[in-house]
Amino acid sequence: MVAERVKLVIPSKIRELSERAKKIENVISLGIGEPDFDTPVHIKEAAKKALDQGLTHYTENQGMFKVRKAISDRYMRLFSAEAHPQNILLTAGAYEAVYLAFMALLNKGDEVLIPDPIFLCYENDAYMSESVPVRFPLHEENNFRPSQDEILERVNQKTKMLVLNYPSNPTGGVLEKNDYKMIADICEDHNLYLLSDDTYEEIVFDGYQPDCFLNHYDKTIITNSFSKNYAMTGWRVGFVVAEKEMLTPMLRIHQYAVSCLNTPALEGTYTALTDSQQCVSDMVKEYERRRNLIVKGLNNLPGVSCINPKGTFYCFANITETGMTSREFSDFMLDNAKVVVVPGDAFGDRGEGFIRCSFATDYAKIEEALIRMEKALKSF
Repeated sequence: MVAERVKLVIPSKIRELSERAKKIENVISLGIGEPDFDTPVHIKEAAKKALDQGLTHYTENQGMFKVRKAISDRYMRLFSAEAHPQNILLTAGAYEAVYLAFMALLNKGDEVLIPDPIFLCYENDAYMSESVPVRFPLHEENNFRPSQDEILERVNQKTKMLVLNYPSNPTGGVLEKNDYKMIADICEDHNLYLLSDDTYEEIVFDGYQPDCFLNHYDKTIITNSFSKNYAMTGWRVGFVVAEKEMLTPMLRIHQYAVSCLNTPALEGTYTALTDSQQCVSDMVKEYERRRNLIVKGLNNLPGVSCINPKGTFYCFANITETGMTSREFSDFMLDNAKVVVVPGDAFGDRGEGFIRCSFATDYAKIEEALIRMEKALKSF
């Protein structure tokens, strides 16, 4: 028999679309959120050197100290935030980091506040931890930022955690300065854990500078990854930052589920953190160029509108004026334009009427995809 908690877990619509698209020739994917850049050469060389030097053995369960120290230094450099090495746990990507937070800190029946639309791993982790996901809506007219009233309406004595993911996957929305204090105040007033998944915090545009919840609230759990900003998706290196009383139970689960991370991958990560950050700047600059292209192109399509995302490499386009549902639009584009876009309802009920387009793909392919989409819609 399959465990009841697993029956609630929702398969990924993004992966489903990707598998379907593989069977169609000449497809352009604006679906999966993976940088098309190769991992920078100096990072790969560091991992190769580690292999040649025989650095192929176990590391500490919590993660190689020098990497945790480099992460600590990064938080001070970027945010003037204190993230001590002893409060950092290296994980198998941000996925494991989020999973550990849910499994270690929530009991059966505890309620977790989760934005809608949002990337659905958080809701699935709630099901696996036997906690209860409670959605609060994000609105396009508010640039997909959280509303104080919408959150407070859903807080009760069972509420134990609030989850945020900014810059946001799927919307590309970001928090304004006053949002950080508003969220921190809610969590403090109601003694909630605050889980902030900051995976895209360095992929931001138009001069936007994110803040860090570590500067605002003690019961903050930061989850993060090197996958996006360093194009290291396959390396599977992420981390958690949290105070000891929260981190210790996460480490207990981690040491029996994963033990420790891949040693050469950690050597590459250390180089990524401590060497020049020009590679990150260069990739973000190119993402911004692609962002400008795709947003302009989407806004020129019949029945489609798209606000300008200030972060991530996603835009969340409104397709309600086409008369199609999100899934109908996604299927229509795959069948008639050979372009993969993700239906917005893959990210929650509030995503209906939208599609997510990734611009983590080649500029010329985005141009071609927009031409195909326009032709398909004009013949619709």
